[in-house]
Amino acid sequence: MKKLSFLTRTSFLIGGFFALDKGLAFLRSIIIARQFSLSFELDAFNVANNLPDMLFALISGGAMSMALIPVLSEYLTTRGRPEAWKLFSRIANLAFLVTAVAGVFIAIFAEQIVRAEIGIAPGFGIAEQDVIIKLMRLNLIATTIFSVSGLVMGGLQANQHFLLPAMAPMLYNIGQIFGALVFSPSEPYHIAGITFPALGLGVEGLVFGVILGAILHLGIQIPGLIKYKFHWTPSITLKDEGVKKALKIMGPRLVTMFGIQLIFIARDNFASRLGTVGAVTALTYGWMIMQVPETLLGTAIATAILPTLSEYAAADNWIKFREVIERAIRVLIALTLPLATILSAGLLPLVRVVFHFDVAGTALLTWTARAYLLTLVGYAIQEVLSRAFYARKEALIPLATIFIRFGIYIAAGIIVVNYFPELSATGLALAELAVVVEAALMLYLMDSRLPTRVTALPSLLRGLIAALLGGASAYTVALYLPGSAVVTAIIGMLVGAGVALPIVWQEMRLLFNL
Repeated sequence: MKKLSFLTRTSFLIGGFFALDKGLAFLRSIIIARQFSLSFELDAFNVANNLPDMLFALISGGAMSMALIPVLSEYLTTRGRPEAWKLFSRIANLAFLVTAVAGVFIAIFAEQIVRAEIGIAPGFGIAEQDVIIKLMRLNLIATTIFSVSGLVMGGLQANQHFLLPAMAPMLYNIGQIFGALVFSPSEPYHIAGITFPALGLGVEGLVFGVILGAILHLGIQIPGLIKYKFHWTPSITLKDEGVKKALKIMGPRLVTMFGIQLIFIARDNFASRLGTVGAVTALTYGWMIMQVPETLLGTAIATAILPTLSEYAAADNWIKFREVIERAIRVLIALTLPLATILSAGLLPLVRVVFHFDVAGTALLTWTARAYLLTLVGYAIQEVLSRAFYARKEALIPLATIFIRFGIYIAAGIIVVNYFPELSATGLALAELAVVVEAALMLYLMDSRLPTRVTALPSLLRGLIAALLGGASAYTVALYLPGSAVVTAIIGMLVGAGVALPIVWQEMRLLFNL
């Protein structure tokens, strides 16, 4: 049997733990949904998470972490691990300081941030906004912890260690589950024959669960730092050569991540104006459903290939660089297209059973998730190409493309709110098809920089055929096969996958040799 490539093994490792993480995330969401249903409290929790999440993504989770891996990889190759850890310490210290200062600023001006017409929740009433303000301030504690934990993930991945960083999100979800089972309920919660004590903190308990999850997220990675002989350097400087290199990439990346997070803030701003209770939650859960296949394929593969792409870029080996990108894109196009249609075909009864919403809430979430699944291929390809540009230290390209995407989304969102409000959350999810435009533009720009173009048209055609036949088969079986709706939906999706798989078998084989 042919031995799997290192990138394939790494992608499978990351994808496997991401699958466990998504399973825990769904369990968390089910528990929370059954406690709060499509209510204002749940909308408030989801809205309150947005700004702290943006701060985490800007300071460590996206901007500095993405900038850190190419520079750390270069240091590990040319200067050795001690110098790499010294650089890591200086960047982590800077990230923690900036996050803490920004967190204090947000806490002080939380009221204006929430209530302003261009704020995160102008459409809610005063009492509802007060709850959001309180939850957002509390959530900043977790954000400060993440300012270090997110960078630790990047540091370990630069050392080609992926196990503990892949486990960290699972621990984060376990903390949130504990918050939903113990901190939030007013009465003991029973699940799988186990009774959990109840502290009765309500929706605030969910935020305490987030804080616990952040602590676990950092704690699980500490053994990795010990293994790779991390030594903390208590220093903050902007004069260090490595810090300058990281900041040169980080600056555009920070603005890029700001643009990405602005889409989420704009989304909730639009949703608060629809007058539909549960619109924010439908968007949050619909996004989460789409993120399952996107994370297992797009994020897993993109995360695995970034250190390798950085090494090829440092060595000016653009032939190998292009080959890695092409294989990844071909796999993602051919697999995400049929996955989207097959999941859409069998989604309704699964949403009904899992979330226990009423008929209207179930329909809203189902159609919102289906709209998001249309964006799956765009998100997956964008994951790979954005990392490819950062590996080349060309951070201005993702910066430019995200604001093109943001402009398209804002225009589409305004149209939905003002002219088609009956589309509700589904219309706002459809507006995120802007990511497909962004991915196509990024691919065009990457092609112009490579010795030969990335060839993915045959994979696109096979993916479209597999999507059409697989989705139609799944829907037909689910519709006409007698029996429970859930059972027939699952059987339909399995049949659809069986129809699609032979069509994209060439890309499936390619997946084993990334």
